[in-house]
Amino acid sequence: MAAVDADGPNTVIPDDRTEPRRQRLSPDERRQQIFECAQKLFNERAYEDVSATDIAAAAGVARGLINHYFGNKRELYLEVIKVNSTVSEVAVAKLPDGSFEERVEVAVAWFLDSLETSGASWLALGSGSIGRDPDLEKILIAAENDSIELLIDATGLAERTKNREQIRAMFRIYTQLVRSGGREWLLRKTLTRPQVHTLLASTLRVIVTEAVPAI
Repeated sequence: MAAVDADGPNTVIPDDRTEPRRQRLSPDERRQQIFECAQKLFNERAYEDVSATDIAAAAGVARGLINHYFGNKRELYLEVIKVNSTVSEVAVAKLPDGSFEERVEVAVAWFLDSLETSGASWLALGSGSIGRDPDLEKILIAAENDSIELLIDATGLAERTKNREQIRAMFRIYTQLVRSGGREWLLRKTLTRPQVHTLLASTLRVIVTEAVPAI
């Protein structure tokens, strides 16, 4: 069956030339769709190489929706970094109720999966036009603090209140090792994923079984 063109009643367009209807999403779903497209683009390219138009095109939406949901490209980028640089509460909750060794192996595998799929923008921070943004620094500090508390919980140290600040400091150092290991693996290509996994897993075990008891 043919469709009638708005240009005139005598002009018809075959059905296979009409544009498909855009999928209807709830506001939350549409916002998440835009976020995921931006996350993918920022993971593949530098901040200054991604425009709001690029993000809108990838999401299949009008550019105005970027502003509607996120304010502007900068605010959207900051939200991507916040998510990419924070350990997921869901991931921690899903750790197996097995031995400490098993939990460490699963946790490190999750870290590396997360870095591989969406962590390049976090690993590459420090360069580009937004590298010294004070709002970005606040986000990174807050994300690091949240991640440290989750790591302490995941490794069974949540109930230990004595020397808490020293424990946090040890995990703060560990988060920097995670970032450095990710850079060597994904950006510099000097280490393989299994090598980084071994490094991170063994270090986490030492922190929990030797360094923390020593204080």
